[in-house]
Amino acid sequence: MIRTCWNALIAAAALLLAAPLAAQSAPQGEVVTTTSGKVEGFIRNGALEFRGIPYAAPVAGDARWSLPQPAAPWTGVLPAMHFGGACPQAARYGLTERSDEENCLTLNVSLPTAKAAKRPVLVWLHGGAFVGGAASLYRLDRLARGMDAVVVSVNYRLGVFGFMAPPAGTSGAGHVLGLEDQRLALRWIKANAAAFGGDPENITLAGESAGAASVCMQLMAPEANKGLFHRAIIQSGACGTPLRTLPQAEMFAAKVAKEAGCSDLACLKAIDPQALIAAGTRASKGELLAFAPFTGNPTVPRPTLEALKAGDFLRVPVLNGFTRDEMRLYVGYDVQGGAKITPETYPAAVRAIYGDKADKVLARYPLKPGEHPAETLGSLMTDFMPGLGITHCLMLESGRLLGAYQWEYADRTAPVRGVSIPITPEPGFNLGAVHSAELNALFPNFSNTAAMTAPDLGPSSQDLADLIVSTWSAFIRGTSLGKDWPSTTVMRFDIRNVRPRDLWSEYQCDFWKAEYPAFFMAKDPQ
Repeated sequence: MIRTCWNALIAAAALLLAAPLAAQSAPQGEVVTTTSGKVEGFIRNGALEFRGIPYAAPVAGDARWSLPQPAAPWTGVLPAMHFGGACPQAARYGLTERSDEENCLTLNVSLPTAKAAKRPVLVWLHGGAFVGGAASLYRLDRLARGMDAVVVSVNYRLGVFGFMAPPAGTSGAGHVLGLEDQRLALRWIKANAAAFGGDPENITLAGESAGAASVCMQLMAPEANKGLFHRAIIQSGACGTPLRTLPQAEMFAAKVAKEAGCSDLACLKAIDPQALIAAGTRASKGELLAFAPFTGNPTVPRPTLEALKAGDFLRVPVLNGFTRDEMRLYVGYDVQGGAKITPETYPAAVRAIYGDKADKVLARYPLKPGEHPAETLGSLMTDFMPGLGITHCLMLESGRLLGAYQWEYADRTAPVRGVSIPITPEPGFNLGAVHSAELNALFPNFSNTAAMTAPDLGPSSQDLADLIVSTWSAFIRGTSLGKDWPSTTVMRFDIRNVRPRDLWSEYQCDFWKAEYPAFFMAKDPQ
């Protein structure tokens, strides 16, 4: 039955992917009238694309840390040929690129060239640990053509500008501005979906990593987001991850200001973006999610796990996904940076993470013959790490509480180096299906850079990617994913087969729940 279900989806995908790629050479201009003004799009890769559309007013200079406001309407026709600049960020991991562009609140739209009305709309929120990334890094045409949908990607403020508590005296004080940017973009998209042939009553909000967590945060604010989107896709992000409260975030912001040498608002508004970003890096002391959203404010009213337990979230269908080897990515970064993970250093690495529980953890996760210690450490960290939202058991728990369809990307043969991690130096161990590895299946040649130079997928990986796209297409249309996808299990997508698995047991989540009960629901949902 499972194979029959997936064969049907593959057939549907083949029909969609076979749609005419008219005018692929071009460019040929096409003008769409939006509520902000007219925009001219161009044909690229068989899709009609509009790039760099401003959805918000400038947020630089005296407007730094202001609540986002709609962009002023323009006259004439805006040529939407080029991406807007990425929001300010530092280069990271020897891979991602620096940007100093504060007036960065733009979005991009891609849709099939054939005329149609009321196509489903997919809104994509990029990842980057809330301090990096950009909408321009993702080719949208594959999803637009493969799902016969209107696909939109959004820039939003990052790091010290978008996820640090804004200083007193600014209009954004007390808000999470990166999330407020996303919310304003959603209002623009809903108002203009029909102009691009989309259905304003069928919008799916999707994202990966920090983008996934952003989707979670929008779900946790039902009053603010009711009607702005109707489905959600969460890729590698646990909605119930503990977060700072507003007072804690304001204390952290004060540390950033001190590191920057600023004692007043005028200094904070005038300081060079990279100097402020560097101050934030020093204040965070290497904490991976130092700029995660904070709660207890108008943007995110309640602690997220509390909201999940109470059922106080936006009730829309959810597709919750993750990768098989999420945290091996970060072990790989450490190894590329010079860290040595050996049989001798493995116990110390475990003790540094799990403290007084390390002996129990080491007994559960001993080194395996023939497996590199870095693989074991990465798999352990992937199953559960206290306070980190990209670990299996927390993602499974939040998926259960959301009543989501759940799936896992498990293609350990797809390229990773040059996608999620620099090609050199060679990490020296099997990375597997690491955090963000699935992005190359959705966005061709995704490389975390504007160059989009990731290796092409092999034939088996491409077949799996087509199946994933067809599954997403079915989901955003409200099509049932079938009785072969039980709500109590997770569908594992591997090149060998696609089948349901009891990953709660496989990833030892009962053990982790017993050791860290505060991160889980007291009792299993009925």
